[in-house]
Amino acid sequence: MSAVSEPVLAALCLGGNTGDVAHAFADALQALDAGGAQVEQRSSVWRTPPWGKTDQPDFRNIAVIVRTHLSPRALLDLCLAIERQAGRVRLERWGPRTLDIDILTYDDVALHEPGLTIPHPRMLERAFVLAPLAEIAPQMVVAGVQVADALQTVDTTGLTIDAEATAIVAS
Repeated sequence: MSAVSEPVLAALCLGGNTGDVAHAFADALQALDAGGAQVEQRSSVWRTPPWGKTDQPDFRNIAVIVRTHLSPRALLDLCLAIERQAGRVRLERWGPRTLDIDILTYDDVALHEPGLTIPHPRMLERAFVLAPLAEIAPQMVVAGVQVADALQTVDTTGLTIDAEATAIVAS
């Protein structure tokens, strides 16, 4: 995997709605650490209604800030490998999944290349991303907008903290 000389902070969002999502998150956070993306901050686990394709179970989502020497592409490769280890199969857009890991930000880098756009192009539209991220990084600025301010502009109906799942991830 390619590396950068100075460590950077990247924000990730993890989601899932099939299987044991809380344990999948806990395993994914350990795998991120082992793969060179040390988890510095972790939000609560949020229960969120499905987005895009709504005829499926609620999702669980969590935001994390990682410190890494991995390049953006190497970080994406790590995230995709962790998804595969968790049994992720991409069958339909916005469909059910065991684990999804999206790179939201990578320091203040703006990047658009095949398969990887940073900052995540739709993050400021999605309450399931903004609520957990605002919990740990409300002052973060993305595309000129503070995360906490962006959260005020989206529909947060149905978003709640899942205390049981949060406890599992924290243990």
